[in-house]
Formats: sequence, C-alpha cells, structure tokens
Amino acid sequence: MDEPTKKLIEGYLEKSKEKLKVANKLLTDSFYDDAISRAYYAVFHAAQAALLIEGAKAETHKGVVMLFGLLLVKTGKIDKKYGRFLSNLKDDRETGDYEVMSWMDEEDAQNATTEAEEFIRAVEKFIRNSLNQD
Repeated sequence: MDEPTKKLIEGYLEKSKEKLKVANKLLTDSFYDDAISRAYYAVFHAAQAALLIEGAKAETHKGVVMLFGLLLVKTGKIDKKYGRFLSNLKDDRETGDYEVMSWMDEEDAQNATTEAEEFIRAVEKFIRNSLNQD
C-alpha cells in the first residue's frame, strides 16, 4: 500500500475518533439527536478507512453502507454486527437530522456512542491486521 493511502486511512481514523469525542460531549449535554449524528459520522469515517484497505472508496453514504457490507461483512473480514451498526446509525442519523418530531432519547444516544466506539475498535483491529500482512 502506498504512503498517501496510508495517510488517508490515518486521517479517516483520526476524524472518526474526533467525531466520537464530540458525540460523547453532546450526549452528556442531552443533545441526543446530535450525539447520534456525530456517532454515525464517527462510524462513517472509520468505514471509509476500512474500505481503503480493500482498495475501494464510496462517494455516498448509501455507497459506504453497501460497499462495507459487500467487501467486509459478506466476506467475513468484519463481523456482520458492524454492518448492522453502520446501517442502523445511518438511519437514526437521518431521522434525527431531518425529522421534526424525532423519537431519539438518551438511551438511543448512549447506544449509538457505544456502538460507534466498538465499531471503531473493530475497524482499527482489521486495519492493523491488514497492514501487518503487507
């Protein structure tokens, strides 16, 4: 893998962790919709990093979910629960961001941040293992 791609992967992971920190702050301050949104973006950026390991890049949110499922979940490289986390967080983010009457509460936001943290750890492990095989 070339150096620019490695740097891009590192950048996605840094951005992912930054979004997770913000999600946790928003959760603490009871901004549940926004905490879920930031948790989703944490997962989204981590997923983009994982896709780069596979030589893929998606141009849309739906594309990230689809490619992550096809290249990483269906192949068994990443546990299928992380595909569900990504897809569900995307849907929850859209509800929170676009629906006037959002039903998201503290428990939903806590679950979102917990799932995002677990997702990031799994992706980092996948990336570390993949890069060590090169």
